[in-house]
Amino acid sequence: MSLAQLIDLTKTYHMGADVTVNALRGVNLTVEPGDYLAVMGPSGSGKSTLLNLMGCLDRPTRGQYVLGGQDVSQLSDAALSEVRGQRIGFVFQSFNLIPQLSALDNIEVPLFYQGLPRHHRRRQSHELAERVGLGPRARHRPTELSGGEQQRVAIARALANDPLILLADEPTGNLDSTTGEEILTLFDDLAERGRTLIVVTHDPEVGKRTHRVVRMADGRIVNGESDNHR
Repeated sequence: MSLAQLIDLTKTYHMGADVTVNALRGVNLTVEPGDYLAVMGPSGSGKSTLLNLMGCLDRPTRGQYVLGGQDVSQLSDAALSEVRGQRIGFVFQSFNLIPQLSALDNIEVPLFYQGLPRHHRRRQSHELAERVGLGPRARHRPTELSGGEQQRVAIARALANDPLILLADEPTGNLDSTTGEEILTLFDDLAERGRTLIVVTHDPEVGKRTHRVVRMADGRIVNGESDNHR
């Protein structure tokens, strides 16, 4: 069974009495377990809207989004929040860490909301910090970490709930080329271990590393079957 299916997904924004923006226009996409997928296209092509819908941050105007066998297209806000917390991991360009907390505490946040005991949260956050290569830096606050280290914290946090899908929005956009390469190598390793990854990017070099590239234009997928034969 497919991990995720988008069926004729449409998203329309009404910006005023006479202004309508068709952000997505009947998108169809299937994501299989273990897919390593890049979503590419110019600004305004619908990439961010697609990511928001796949991350259950928004609902489609029309169409279906089936995630893990469940149609989540028209769930209530509370139900969507539960799906986000249990099934989806997010990695953002701007890291979105809580500055007052240490790296370990940031990683623990999703586990806290799951109601897990503190000793369990702490053990798991240590394991995740080691997995992404933070090592002794894990007790530092975000302001004491480099951009690459902050992104490693964000990736560990995204993995904390063992999500069905890891969604990354321009994950190397705020990093220099060397640090960005290190983060992409970490993504490659996660993909090799069977993690399902969807990366929104403008960078063709990022797209070359993935198994498959979906290209978007004007709210539509213009190709979705490119295979990089990794």
